[in-house]
Amino acid sequence: MSVKKKAVAAGMDMTTGSLWKKIMLFSVPLMFSQVLQVLFNMADVAVVGKFSSAEALGAVGSTTILVSLFTGFLIGMGSGVNVIVAQHLGAKEKREVMESIHTALLLCLLIGGIIMALCLALAGPMLRLLNTKDDLIAGAELYFRIYALGMPALALFNFGNAVLSANGDTTRPLLYLIIAGVLNVILNVFFVIVCGMAEDGVALASIISQYVSAFLVLLHMIHQKDDCSLHLSKVRLYKGRSKPLLALGIPAGFQNAIFAIANLFIQRGVNSFESVMVEGNSAASNADTLIYNVMAAFYTACSSFMGQNWGAGKHDRVLKSYLISLTYSFAIGAVLGGALLLWGREFLLLFTNEPEVIDAGMQRLGIMGFSYCVSAFMDCTIAASRGIGKSFIPTVIVILGSCVFRVIWVYTIFAHFHTIPSLYLLYIFSWTITSIAEIAYFVVCYRARLRSVAVIR
Repeated sequence: MSVKKKAVAAGMDMTTGSLWKKIMLFSVPLMFSQVLQVLFNMADVAVVGKFSSAEALGAVGSTTILVSLFTGFLIGMGSGVNVIVAQHLGAKEKREVMESIHTALLLCLLIGGIIMALCLALAGPMLRLLNTKDDLIAGAELYFRIYALGMPALALFNFGNAVLSANGDTTRPLLYLIIAGVLNVILNVFFVIVCGMAEDGVALASIISQYVSAFLVLLHMIHQKDDCSLHLSKVRLYKGRSKPLLALGIPAGFQNAIFAIANLFIQRGVNSFESVMVEGNSAASNADTLIYNVMAAFYTACSSFMGQNWGAGKHDRVLKSYLISLTYSFAIGAVLGGALLLWGREFLLLFTNEPEVIDAGMQRLGIMGFSYCVSAFMDCTIAASRGIGKSFIPTVIVILGSCVFRVIWVYTIFAHFHTIPSLYLLYIFSWTITSIAEIAYFVVCYRARLRSVAVIR
């Protein structure tokens, strides 16, 4: 079998065939992969909430924003790797693919190590910055410090997931996360129920599972025989490869982290209420993370398909990839949001047995259920801009629309009314404003890129 045939067999040819069908086939395994990554932290919350105590639930839940901040950065870095590799694969540039992959591995590992060190050193100050309750902060700090030890593993898995996804292979990362996810649940139950541990037990279970998933994806890349194979002897920073990877990955990482940074101020608002509201918010916020990551599968599909087709010079399929991905992500956001409106209490029962905590959580779900689908216009458009090589300006727009705007809202609208609904409504308003700006920017850049291609021809 030739190298070209092997590459096709290993993944998916995104430059031919039905985009509706292929984007869906690409996204479904990735969707489950994204959800399983979320389930690491969600399983921690569920186990301590059901089998330990409400205080342990609040402690683990109090770290959710910080966990999202740093894991979001690593996922964003992976999306930058995804676009670069997809573009080189679409253009059949084998040497560039090899050099980008091996450079990206080292960069992601270094960034994962730096994030781990920051989390270990600043866990306490960051939690106090969030106004974490005094009765929760000790457990929250213990959980977060242990969880931070898994950041290098998260970086490596997201690197491998990005490369395999760029090559059209979303099934193997799913398989590895299923294995790690099952292990995580087993270890959660063992450490909490059998060993009598609480926050420390579920955190330990998470990092063990994360290293298992990272090991499995790297092992596969070492043994696969195509353009995306990994050779440890070739891992180095190749000349000219770091800059484009960081130029896309760092802004994408900050873009993901920015939402968490903005949410720090929202968490401060939540923490201004009584502990039962904090615990209800902790349980309900799992729905946010779950639905965002399901929708994110279509954002990755958007950038991957646009990247490969742009690299292959098939510009008619580039815009179609964006519009189809946007349609899918909007639809899944609407369906899942509606499901929460109908069965939100049953969802919250996964995390707590206390009726007052469930009542508090429903105040969040009642508003967010209508809002998730709106975020598709913002996030899918950002992925589309990234797919044609634009990452910096979309990040600036996100900073203004989803960070600065939210901070202003917290200190004006929320400060005036000081109710939970007045806090949660900021999501749909910030998403709408940011979506309008992102779509306008993408349209301008896309037309400019097409004109530049026409001039070259």
